[in-house]
Amino acid sequence: MGFEHYLRSGNQKLRCGYTTGTCAALAATGAAILMFSGKAPETVGLMTGKGIRVDVPLADFGMNGSDAWSCIVKDAGDDADVTDGIRVYATVSKIDKKEIEIDGGEGVGRVTKPGLDQPVGNAAINSTPRHMIKEAVETVCEDYGYEGGIKVIISVPEGIEAAKRTFNSMIGVEGGISILGTSGIVEPMSMQALVATIEVTMRQAAVASKDLILIPGNYGESFVANEQVETYGIPSVKFSNFLGEALDMAVAEGFERVLLIGHIGKMVKVAGSIMNTHSRSADCRKEIFCAHTIMCGGSGELGREIMKAATTDACIEILDKVGMREPVMESIVSSIQRALNRRVKDELKIGVCTFSNEYGLLGVSDGAKEIIDEWNSEKKAKIKLEY
Repeated sequence: MGFEHYLRSGNQKLRCGYTTGTCAALAATGAAILMFSGKAPETVGLMTGKGIRVDVPLADFGMNGSDAWSCIVKDAGDDADVTDGIRVYATVSKIDKKEIEIDGGEGVGRVTKPGLDQPVGNAAINSTPRHMIKEAVETVCEDYGYEGGIKVIISVPEGIEAAKRTFNSMIGVEGGISILGTSGIVEPMSMQALVATIEVTMRQAAVASKDLILIPGNYGESFVANEQVETYGIPSVKFSNFLGEALDMAVAEGFERVLLIGHIGKMVKVAGSIMNTHSRSADCRKEIFCAHTIMCGGSGELGREIMKAATTDACIEILDKVGMREPVMESIVSSIQRALNRRVKDELKIGVCTFSNEYGLLGVSDGAKEIIDEWNSEKKAKIKLEY
């Protein structure tokens, strides 16, 4: 019987899974019991930080002289990712030092850049999994009356290939996957992994600079490249749809100036103070265009036409026909600026540039103009945005 713990999302019943950190701690438990007793347990278990107990069978085990090893298969539940079904191994051996040493073996990445949970050179086994492994092994040692030291090696033979489908190489983890998990449990649909990746990237950027460029994704990246915007050492971070979380992280990491560059399809939502721009969270693009058009003197008929538009580019096309693009975009961009200011609570300078693939640059807020002028005068950037 596999791990059975469920959450309800609307009318769906979703099965939770357990993290690679939980797998590593469970595998270390099994290996330690095997080493001391000469017999592998049928199942191993632990209480996660989430307060949910995980009990699962060993997938494999064995002895190598006096050392022992065991394996747990990762189960991501209904939130399957690249590590779902992967085998996590722990090998344990006795050492002279009276401590629990933890390191990574095959398929576990090594940290190559500062700003991560572990220092450069360490295996990418994060703090919470390390604590879980240590606590699990110490419990077994106490059960068998052993007071010496133990070395634990965590390995994931499939981790080298799996890492190619993660952000690891981008953030500075090379040679395999990371052993992760803060609660020990994978909650389906939580998006925790993506937000955690953004946080790691943000932390690394803060090591290098007090200035930051935020972009939602590939469109923003392409726009910056096409506009030949040169930023000398100013890092950029992709935040996907999690703008609110990214802004909170920017404040927490002590950034002083943040320039947001995003496609109007996402940025127009921010004018309504929407900080998660995914369509399943909110989609009021036409409504916001319509409201600002009416505010700028547009007719009810024009507003109704905008409400029938299929895309934001179609909204711009309608505004162009009546010569109202400039005032409407100025109004929308001002609203975006106010929403950003409210979120960061004046803890940093922030501004926004928005564009469309069809029409190019559409608007630059006053905050963005101030930041760009400062960067250009300090020769931190060479930015000349015209629209």
